[in-house]
Amino acid sequence: MSPRIWVRVITIAAMAFALLQPAFTQTKGAGTITGTTGTTTGTGTTGTLPPLNTGNPNSTTNSTTNSSAATLPPPPIMISGRVMLEDGTAPTDNVVIERVCNGNPRAEGYTDTHGYFVLSLGSTNSQFQDASESAGGFGRTSQQLGGIGGLGGGGLGSSTGMGSSTRTPGLADPRLLNCELRARLSGYRSQTVSLMEHRALDNPDVGIILLHRFAPTEGAATVSAKALAVPKPADRAYNKGLDFVKKGKSEEGRASFQSAIDLYPRFSSAWFELGKLQAIDGQLDDARKSFLAANQADPQSVGPYLELALLSLHAKDWNELAEFTYRALKLNSFDYPQAYFLNAVANYNLRKLDTAEKSARAAQRLDTRHIYPETSHLLGVILVDRQQYAEAADALRDFLVAAPHAAAAPAVRQQLDDLEKKTIPAAEVAKK
Repeated sequence: MSPRIWVRVITIAAMAFALLQPAFTQTKGAGTITGTTGTTTGTGTTGTLPPLNTGNPNSTTNSTTNSSAATLPPPPIMISGRVMLEDGTAPTDNVVIERVCNGNPRAEGYTDTHGYFVLSLGSTNSQFQDASESAGGFGRTSQQLGGIGGLGGGGLGSSTGMGSSTRTPGLADPRLLNCELRARLSGYRSQTVSLMEHRALDNPDVGIILLHRFAPTEGAATVSAKALAVPKPADRAYNKGLDFVKKGKSEEGRASFQSAIDLYPRFSSAWFELGKLQAIDGQLDDARKSFLAANQADPQSVGPYLELALLSLHAKDWNELAEFTYRALKLNSFDYPQAYFLNAVANYNLRKLDTAEKSARAAQRLDTRHIYPETSHLLGVILVDRQQYAEAADALRDFLVAAPHAAAAPAVRQQLDDLEKKTIPAAEVAKK
């Protein structure tokens, strides 16, 4: 396949990635669970729901049975994983694992001496369960299922991110609505894992949570001084806009954000939210102006840079894409693996292969749950251009494991077949 075709393939893959971005900024609605008769599993024990009485609907037995079934508590939700430092080593101290729901943190457990943890959310004794004390050996299972940092060939499909086959059919568990998981260790900032789509029967392994040590110039997250300067009427209009968006009333939300901006023209968050609604409606020029205004009002905010990067990707303006992602990563080089991926796309198309490979590998390192398998696709293409065929084949295999049904999968399989024809004869010659 010619380099020109591969540029097109990567561009298309990147565009597919871009279409996913609004999903990460929208608030999902609550789900419901439908009850069934049968067996439910808890932490090592099973209990069978009593059969429904098919006799007289007015009988006392039927009423009692239905009452017992209705009050039966839902099964606990098992969660396991591992906490590691950004350099790939395990923390020397026990790390507290927190569940944060609607902004309210709750300590649920802590890691063992190797960074592994097991939680039983919803059980009566779930708080501070040590992974080393679990009879089920979930810590070892987590190690077997998920590779460190995603740089190796194993475990790409083990997490519950995109391309995974570990989810069970059904609706999200309402107990985890607006909830995420994070680690807490003094002097470090944690990645977060969304639990909103996790269900009781899903694979418990959520992969690796990385911890980033605060640099001397960094500190804990604080409220922006610019945010404190927002007048109360403008802030009320802004919050009203957020409520409208949650309810699916985008037009009313736009009007409220515009009202907030009219009251306080340097309201960065209002410009940002307005820009997102404009982008969803296809008003890309207006969205660009709003994101630029948000950036001008608060140059330390990462969000506008990422949105501007997506608009640059849509326009195939590789220089601008490289610049916006560079600025975003300058502000925050830990929390946004997608920024590294987009930077790699830009530099690949600019034929700056060294920079592109460096950014792609950084994206893989931070994407511990393999949410962005396109990174492996891109890395494989970069390595093909550099004639590093064996490594390229590994990267393409990783992509196919993580996203076997992706639109680019057939083309990647063909490319992998071509690579294997090149590498196998070379290996046979080396043995002679």
